[in-house]
Amino acid sequence: MELKEIIDKIREVLDEKDSLREDALRITREIVRLSGDTIKALHRGDAKTAEERLNIAREKVNHLKEKLKDHPDLYFTGYVQSAHQEFVEATLFYSYITGKDFPSPEELAVPHADYALGIGDFIGELRRYFLLLLLDGNIEDAEKVYRFMEETYEELMTLEYPKGLVNVRQKQDQARHILERTLEDLTRAKLNRNLEEKLGKVLND
Repeated sequence: MELKEIIDKIREVLDEKDSLREDALRITREIVRLSGDTIKALHRGDAKTAEERLNIAREKVNHLKEKLKDHPDLYFTGYVQSAHQEFVEATLFYSYITGKDFPSPEELAVPHADYALGIGDFIGELRRYFLLLLLDGNIEDAEKVYRFMEETYEELMTLEYPKGLVNVRQKQDQARHILERTLEDLTRAKLNRNLEEKLGKVLND
């Protein structure tokens, strides 16, 4: 082949990949936005809207996988992985709030490594829910959330693999710090309530 013919073929292949990459970037941004909308709706207590947003996000996750099925070099990239993590986080939080079973990576059509990283983000979202319960004075339910966070963290810590396979260590470290702060908040809230109860008894005697 002439060198010009080879370069023309390279250009054809790269033009296709560039177009696919642009489409993938757009779809991942939509997945991230819809996942965020899902979480916001759940915190507002609007499970119906959350489900609608999550269903659309799931369709886009499947569409992205199909679009890039012949291009693993584009599918296994940082921006796709980040979108998957956001989607997993939103799905797990939705399942937790609504009391539904947690779906598997296969059911969500995402790589196992991306799912594992999404679990780390899920723990962070549980802390936010925990804090909202504390603000409402619901210490008992807040403690239940903390106990579940603790269980989830312990399971996450069983994943010990090289960074090149899945960079879960960073998520584990973040989760540990989140758990420590959450326990401090819970302990402080329970101590304050006990103090208030004791003061109330003294004033009523």
